[in-house]
Amino acid sequence: MPAACSHERSLQSIAEYIFVSAISSLAPPERIVIATRESRLALWQAEHVRDRLRRLYPACRVELLGMTTRGDQILDRPLAKVGGKGLFIKELETALLDGSADIAVHSMKDVPMQMEAEFELLAIGEREAPFDAFVSGKYASLAGMPPGAVVGTSSLRREAQIHANFPHLAVTSLRGNLDTRLRKLDAGEYDAIILAAAGLKRLGLGGRIRALLPAEESLPAAGQGAIGIEALAGRADLAAWLTPLDHAPTAACVRAERAVSRALAGSCEVPLGAYAEMRNDGLWLRGFVASPDGSRFARAELHGSADAPEALGERLAAELRAQGAAGILAALG
Repeated sequence: MPAACSHERSLQSIAEYIFVSAISSLAPPERIVIATRESRLALWQAEHVRDRLRRLYPACRVELLGMTTRGDQILDRPLAKVGGKGLFIKELETALLDGSADIAVHSMKDVPMQMEAEFELLAIGEREAPFDAFVSGKYASLAGMPPGAVVGTSSLRREAQIHANFPHLAVTSLRGNLDTRLRKLDAGEYDAIILAAAGLKRLGLGGRIRALLPAEESLPAAGQGAIGIEALAGRADLAAWLTPLDHAPTAACVRAERAVSRALAGSCEVPLGAYAEMRNDGLWLRGFVASPDGSRFARAELHGSADAPEALGERLAAELRAQGAAGILAALG
């Protein structure tokens, strides 16, 4: 292990020890049940949270409740046509409501921007690579693909950017979990596919990535690469025990990105990207709204305080509207 990584892990362990000691007057949880989808990536994320909790609270029984969501079941139509990202979390939220689970673990990019009042996000974990990944057995990059080559993606955001930057390529819908998408690529149904780099890396499939797409070429989705932990609103006990799992720099970036999308009524039906980076002078936030065919684009970027990420996101959304997003959204209407 590199010395820097070892040092960071030691500091993290010390911080967790100090936190647990500071709240020792709060009775430790006896049992925490985590609701999760049953895809391989979702289970990796839930197991990651489970293992963190077990390390923090050795006496606590942390269990997984695997579930199949409607989003997992509907594979023959684009998400934008059947209800959007909320299809991946509804059953998990039902488990929270009926007491079958205490928390639910999600990919933050799958969490709707407008959450129901009964629920809240208690922690956002440290982000893995937020960028899109180019995966192909034939070509090394989007730029190197010949006219008419087929690129598969499930995202209107990615599709719009491919159309704008590489109009000679054909873009077709790609659904299914990560393993299913890779199988379709390997079977020759597509010449290349675009996936979130974070999922590939977390499952040990980073070797499948031919190229990471820079933000200038493919701006990520709000929250991409981050894991969120949801619970019923008002669970102060869970909020306290989950505090060590919240990564403040990632949370600030994700909150800013989600504010952009929320202010613009972002959904699977709107090609929209938002990406924030933490720098020494605060947050640098970029965003875009586009027509699905990539013919119309509104882009903007702003710097602001990491202490008020939602305000920065709302300011960027207003700037995007001024740059033409209002007309694009009206046309999508």
